[in-house]
Amino acid sequence: MNSPKFSSPRLPDYKGACITGIIPAILGPGGTRDLPDWMPNCVRNSKQVVLLVLDGLGWHQLQKNLDNCPTMAAMQGSSITTVAPTTTVSALTSITTGLAPAEHGLVGYRVDMGAQVMQMLRWGDEKGDLRNLYRPEVVQPCPPFMGASVPVLSKAELEGTAFTEAHLRGARPMGWRAPSSIAVEVGRLLRAGEKFVYAYYDGVDKIAHERGFGDFYEAELRTADTIVQRVRDALVPGSALIVTADHGQVMVGDNTISPHPDVLALTSHQSGEGRFRWLHARNGADAELLARATAHHGDQAWVVGRSQVIEENWLGPRLGAATKKRLGDVALVAREPISFDDAADSGSFLLQCRHGALTDDELDVPLLATADQ
Repeated sequence: MNSPKFSSPRLPDYKGACITGIIPAILGPGGTRDLPDWMPNCVRNSKQVVLLVLDGLGWHQLQKNLDNCPTMAAMQGSSITTVAPTTTVSALTSITTGLAPAEHGLVGYRVDMGAQVMQMLRWGDEKGDLRNLYRPEVVQPCPPFMGASVPVLSKAELEGTAFTEAHLRGARPMGWRAPSSIAVEVGRLLRAGEKFVYAYYDGVDKIAHERGFGDFYEAELRTADTIVQRVRDALVPGSALIVTADHGQVMVGDNTISPHPDVLALTSHQSGEGRFRWLHARNGADAELLARATAHHGDQAWVVGRSQVIEENWLGPRLGAATKKRLGDVALVAREPISFDDAADSGSFLLQCRHGALTDDELDVPLLATADQ
């Protein structure tokens, strides 16, 4: 059931140009000889590939800031879609495993695990760490990088965390403490003959969350573009660099609202995130909860029941039984630049930019490439 005023959102292109297809295209049996047509042509037949993920850099934000990103502006490629929800936990896991959230099971920022709602980046709740109760390899059982052990360049402080274990286990961690190290390590690894290198940088996402769009964001884009330039300069003959992202951003500022009291009266708890908020109905109240949520929030959000999300493959095909249990009963997926508040989901500061929903600004991400042939 949709709000009568609005059509369904545009969904990820799980069968085509989507972040889920990057790793299978590069590390699959055909390698770079047999790439999909949405992959930049300069990658074809490359003997070594670097995949650099710039967290939070949406395609539309990039297009508005090409003057700040001359290196990326000169690269081959276009946009592809990320996954739903358009959030780091789900999308990074989809990049590394090549699977949609319905398959790998990390279906949001905060996920209902049955006994409690777990914040997936911290892998815990308000009482502390939950790794012993929810082992990462059980919660997310799909091997990343098609089972290959690849070098991973990410922030050193992320090594050993439960989320890292969930979406990067089996990889060879080579943590960096300063972004300037990324290109140095990439060059060293390529010269040593590594066929594939995965690198991750989170600065764009952090600045967008904390500062919103504006001077600080533009300065960060220039920094990110410099990182791309230096990684490009570190390529060796026969190698290629691919740049992508996990999601885009929407400027929300203080436009955070609480679900209507009539809606909360039928809600036992919430999960997900502010722009893809799952409402979990009190016993037997799911149909009425959907009706009330549609009546009160249908002009702000796509309001859908769990059955519609599943039937229309919002989270991808092949939804497993364990994953299905992690979904709520009604989803509030923000269409306007707002966030739905949950008292149990708050941080140390007000987020200026957010993501999670299915607007173009959040859904479309870059897939850019350059090669040293």
